[in-house]
Amino acid sequence: MSETFQVSATEHGVIRIFMVNLSADDAARFMQGPEEINRALDVGDLDEEFVELFALSMLDGVGLAGYLVDGLGVAEADVAPYRSRLNGMTGHVLIVLSRAFGGRAATITPRAPLKWIGTYTEEGANVKFEPLPSKGAEGAMTGSPAKAPKSDARVGGMIAMYALIAMFALVALMIWVAG
Repeated sequence: MSETFQVSATEHGVIRIFMVNLSADDAARFMQGPEEINRALDVGDLDEEFVELFALSMLDGVGLAGYLVDGLGVAEADVAPYRSRLNGMTGHVLIVLSRAFGGRAATITPRAPLKWIGTYTEEGANVKFEPLPSKGAEGAMTGSPAKAPKSDARVGGMIAMYALIAMFALVALMIWVAG
């Protein structure tokens, strides 16, 4: 029985790795159209921009473990227990990133020629809260700033505006009574 994986619509940063049990020529044909990969994963349309199929021999010197850490941002601690197994694999590998599902929920049921190898997550950004370098940024905020008192010109303008509104209302009332 093959594994089944649930992909939520909000999934982010998950990397699924599958071994592709095909010869080099068959693997090249397998990647020519997304239909073959969609069928092998038993899913709808995947965004090809976030699906990678390549020969592991392309990673000489780096290895699959190094590619996961340096290329895809998986934490070193997550890869370390599987480093020798990942780097010892040969043939072709299929890597499917969360973004390949385009924000849609899906169920993955890999079929031949795919075999699930592992699922990893991208490491979050390391946020460091350090003091700002400028001395101008030092100090403490205390309460909200006091509201500036209204100037005499502003008060006079407000009185004039209310007087004009009252006169307009009185004129409108006189016209209405006269009419």
